[in-house]
Amino acid sequence: MSLIRTNAAATMLGVSPNTLRSWERRFAYPTPRRTEGGHRQFELSEIEALRQAFAETQNISSAISLARERGEGPSSPARLKSALAAFDEHKANILLEESLAVRSVERTVESVLLPAVGALPQASPEYCFAWRFATCWLAAIQRAAPPATREQSVVIFDAAAPLQADSLHVQALELFLRRCGLRVLTLPVELEPGRLANALRALTPDAVVLACRGELDRIGRLVHAARLTSEGVRVFDYLGAVPESTTSTVQRLGPGAIAASEQLRAHLADLAGAARKPRAALAAI
Repeated sequence: MSLIRTNAAATMLGVSPNTLRSWERRFAYPTPRRTEGGHRQFELSEIEALRQAFAETQNISSAISLARERGEGPSSPARLKSALAAFDEHKANILLEESLAVRSVERTVESVLLPAVGALPQASPEYCFAWRFATCWLAAIQRAAPPATREQSVVIFDAAAPLQADSLHVQALELFLRRCGLRVLTLPVELEPGRLANALRALTPDAVVLACRGELDRIGRLVHAARLTSEGVRVFDYLGAVPESTTSTVQRLGPGAIAASEQLRAHLADLAGAARKPRAALAAI
């Protein structure tokens, strides 16, 4: 995704930066992102679509309507947000398919889908529709993932409530890990630890991920149950499951599901390497 600053975007459109900012305030298009320093950054695809439409119409209101209708350029969070806000499931699916043509599944989820849903006002009908759309879309992609090809496994204890934005990030992490060939099981933190034995014995996790903030006592009991099943299992925090502590042995993952999955894969690769060394040493004797 290409981003340009206000001055560059205004130059492309042949207007002043102040005019571009006035269009943003009046029409909510083009929609900029903000840097940590508060500077606007516009998507090049939106500026190019608006430039072409403005050259044809010479009227900004008509140009913006035309640019939005055409939807030129690669899919973006802004375009997907507009489709979701209009309850247009068909358009939203098309935009994600367009994104998959130029981006990986992981980049489509993290760079387009999750930001689009997160940009909608929570507790609004539009957000509820978008959240359920995203959940169904992620589940469909997960069903298409190949079977696990690695013996290593991960258990995710999910404390996010339905319709929370964080729950989508947990679903994204599970999807990315499955696409890496790992065995993954996501369980709600409301489960009684005593009922986990069969599941944990079947999976014997190499890593446990605590996702989202939950009751510490409950989380502690779940981790204890996992450690009884898998000796030496490593525990990770995703999305602030446990408070910041200098004495904590829990490693934090992220930011984002892509970074979190890469960190977990690196840890599991280290485990696999450590397990191979003793066998190699015995073979050399």
